[in-house]
Amino acid sequence: MTLLTDTVSVSRPLALKRFGLMQYLVCLKGILIREGLRYLNQRERFISSLVRPLLWLFIFAAGFRQVLGVSIIPPYQTYVLYEVYITPGLCGMILLFSGMQSSLSMVYDREMGNMRTLLVSPFPRWFLLVSKLLAGVAVSIIQVYAFLFIAWFWGVKAPVSGYFLILPALFLSGMMLGALGMLLSSMIKQLENFAGIMNFVIFPMYFASSALYPLWRVQEASPLLYKICLLNPFTYAVELVRFAFYGQIEWISLGVVCAFTFVFVASAIIAYDPSRGLVIKKQEMGNN
Repeated sequence: MTLLTDTVSVSRPLALKRFGLMQYLVCLKGILIREGLRYLNQRERFISSLVRPLLWLFIFAAGFRQVLGVSIIPPYQTYVLYEVYITPGLCGMILLFSGMQSSLSMVYDREMGNMRTLLVSPFPRWFLLVSKLLAGVAVSIIQVYAFLFIAWFWGVKAPVSGYFLILPALFLSGMMLGALGMLLSSMIKQLENFAGIMNFVIFPMYFASSALYPLWRVQEASPLLYKICLLNPFTYAVELVRFAFYGQIEWISLGVVCAFTFVFVASAIIAYDPSRGLVIKKQEMGNN
């Protein structure tokens, strides 16, 4: 392993000098195709990604429609039904769960030894990680549009232009949440531990945000929870998608999402060690 690592570290700078834009695009294409094929072969993943938000839309929102009224707040210009209000939050839920599941697959690949391809690849580590992140975001965006297509028949409709304008918001939010999952996966040594960490991160982020309730209602009920919501980056991802639905830009949310995306991506690149799974596996075999 030491000889292989040394050989790769010596040949990497020489190989990078010969790489042009086309070689990087071919590598990116390969990663995108691999993630797409994995997604197509895991139909249960697609179904579960839709069942979860649809249950919230069909059951939870319908039950609370008469209880929770939504006043006229930006970006809405009139009163809206509760299911209309929570739709951006449900889109964020899909991005959040998809980002964590994509990172879960990285932990699995690392335990199975598939991550050794990063060791022998002459491409820089940051490019491979970002490519993996882009592939996961592309899959999650497809899931979001499938959800919006079904929600449209349920009466949850936005302006036609909104379905195109939310694409940049979905991309930025997906990058932020996917990078957070990637950062967590770099710190987890075993696959079983990552499932618990996912629940510890996903549910507090989702419930302590503006996904289900307007922030002014949260402030009236609990000032402390309101402050927590303001510190939650998922809140700004939801608001970015919400305003984009109606052709508006929420500049504070845009700035916060971009800032957290940069921090999470940079931290994941610095923290991620692609050989950790192989090293741990060899150490465990040696101890046994």
